[in-house]
Amino acid sequence: MLAWSALMERLQVRRRDFITLLGGAAGIAADAAWSLAHAQSASIPVVGFLGGATATGYAKEIAWIREGLQDTGFVEGKNAAFEFRWADGKFEQLSGLAADLISRKVAVIVTTGGPLPARAAKAATATIPIVFATGGDPVAHGLVPKLSGSEGNITGVTFLNADLMPKRLELMREAVPEARVFAMLVNSDSQSLATDSKNIRQAALSIGAQVHIIHAAGQGDPDSAFAEVVRKQVDAVLVYPDSVIYSRVNEIVGLAARYKVPTIYYSRECFEQGALMSYGPALSYVIRQAGVYAGRILKGEKPADLPVQQPTKFELLINMRAAKELGLALPPTFLARANEVIE
Repeated sequence: MLAWSALMERLQVRRRDFITLLGGAAGIAADAAWSLAHAQSASIPVVGFLGGATATGYAKEIAWIREGLQDTGFVEGKNAAFEFRWADGKFEQLSGLAADLISRKVAVIVTTGGPLPARAAKAATATIPIVFATGGDPVAHGLVPKLSGSEGNITGVTFLNADLMPKRLELMREAVPEARVFAMLVNSDSQSLATDSKNIRQAALSIGAQVHIIHAAGQGDPDSAFAEVVRKQVDAVLVYPDSVIYSRVNEIVGLAARYKVPTIYYSRECFEQGALMSYGPALSYVIRQAGVYAGRILKGEKPADLPVQQPTKFELLINMRAAKELGLALPPTFLARANEVIE
């Protein structure tokens, strides 16, 4: 009887050991599964996007950057994740938005909408790679020491759109030879405004004209800007390249048509909204390269080894239907210079 009891007790001990063993194995299996899922999740790089304007206004630019990432093998939801932060024109929020992206442990930050988002990202981190897409001079804005490359964590693309304002003035004068009074529509909060306003005024003096700087964003809006254009008897308008201005280009195109003021813009994207004419770089290619750079960095290249890319192709686009609605007879020599004329 004693032997039987001892045997049963021994069997109970083994049973408990067996159950414990099973439970431990299940726990180890669960931990392993969790660790594997976590490792898989952690292996997917997160691309952070920081913009100074709005998601709607920059939808095309983001699409081009996505294409550049796809060119290097990175697709959202497959082997990359995206995080977006938009300041909606409230530039004072950029520092906080940059810090939030960093807290998300993004692998690279891509900035759009001028130098301010790039500067905010640069101030927030010296280790996370940054790729900017800006229309200004990245050296003048303190983003990089030279276009050929830097020793830091930042590189990108520039389309030099602001530097082309004197050229746009020249083209508008050629299109409207009798024009003597011009206006440049600007965002009063633009980082480059002081320098570019000085340059455009000097360019105007060289051809015996004058330029009024009129705020169509920031301290003003497109409606009040065109009311001022009328009051000052402006002959032609130049639209300044700026992220906030760009988000309201459709309004500006409509107002220019309503008030019958010849207006020149700075990109094909503005032109496609019915603008009279535009002159600027082929943005789609340049901005796409920002996505390519982000992909190359995700694959291990260093920002310091990637020189800032600049545009090599510029387009003069003319809308003859808009010209006719304005009663504007464009000189044949001017039309001959266009890369594209639509009827």
